[in-house]
Amino acid sequence: MKLARTTAALSGVVLAATLAACGGSTGNPNAGGGGGATGGAAPAGDCSSAEVFCVGMVTDMGSVDDKSFNQSAWEGIEAAAKQSGAQTKYIQTTDTKDYASNLKQFTDKKYDVIVTVGYVMAEATTTAATANPQTKFIGVDQAQAKVTDNVAGLVFPEDQAGYSAGYLAGLMTKTNKVAQVLGMQIPPVEKYAKGFEAGAKAANSTSNVSIVYHPAGDNAFSDPVWGANAAKQQLAQGADVVFGAGGKTGNGALGEVAKAKGAGTSTYCIGVDTDQWLTVPEAHPCLVTSATKLISKGTSELIMQAKDGKMKGGDFTGDVGLAPFHDFDAKLPPDVKTKVGAVVKGLSDGSIKTGVTLG
Repeated sequence: MKLARTTAALSGVVLAATLAACGGSTGNPNAGGGGGATGGAAPAGDCSSAEVFCVGMVTDMGSVDDKSFNQSAWEGIEAAAKQSGAQTKYIQTTDTKDYASNLKQFTDKKYDVIVTVGYVMAEATTTAATANPQTKFIGVDQAQAKVTDNVAGLVFPEDQAGYSAGYLAGLMTKTNKVAQVLGMQIPPVEKYAKGFEAGAKAANSTSNVSIVYHPAGDNAFSDPVWGANAAKQQLAQGADVVFGAGGKTGNGALGEVAKAKGAGTSTYCIGVDTDQWLTVPEAHPCLVTSATKLISKGTSELIMQAKDGKMKGGDFTGDVGLAPFHDFDAKLPPDVKTKVGAVVKGLSDGSIKTGVTLG
């Protein structure tokens, strides 16, 4: 995948990168500075040396094996490490107040590239980038258009992925009720939500779309119990397609739908960020597809640009799409697949617009 500055690209029905079961950690995580947990491959050389290329990652709240965007970013780092021979390490954030101190662990050791994951890390990222101009920073899900030349924001048109997923949901619902169980209400999640709603309405104007956001807090993307309870409530209110978008919180929703009566025959779920058929097997009974952001590919390519001295500051737009239908491919009516495929193509070539704006 080639990244384009300020140009969005929607792939066809694509297969997201396969993620390792535990984010690639080869050692036992240990208590890190600032309350974070560190893990991954321990550096063998001095990162301040010109001969040693070091890449570090600071997660958003939640773990590196969240089966969602933290894990996808780490997989991208490991893919780049295979190409470049980079030494890699991650720090897991457990409290938002620790962002700065977690970043400082890497800047103090003169890491070449630091990847930060999540919209809410944008301010801490730009502050660290300004203070450390020789270090390259990559902010996943962070718009960084007006910052210094050493920080790139990897952003995605989530509204397009959400629209495709919502269009499918609108075609599949029999109750005319579909639901979204989401993480914290931040712009990337809102774009998914509004895109999903627009797509569902475009496919089925009589559909009712319920939207539930997790309350703001450090566990907004790592609360599967809340996600499961929210999904249970939506099912009880008649929703027969549930979109779970919010890290482990969304995964909890998927798991709940998978246990519901009629899962896979009259009740369905849709995952997010990566192909969750590969990462959340407990959702297989209901998981038709996932609205994907190709975070791994985008992260890997930006790291290689940094390694080659070609990475520039500003926003870089990665690819989005729908994951394969897997076991549901033979179960979905041919006309549904045809219509969804046409929507994916229309979004890609610009002939279909989501109409999504954030106020």
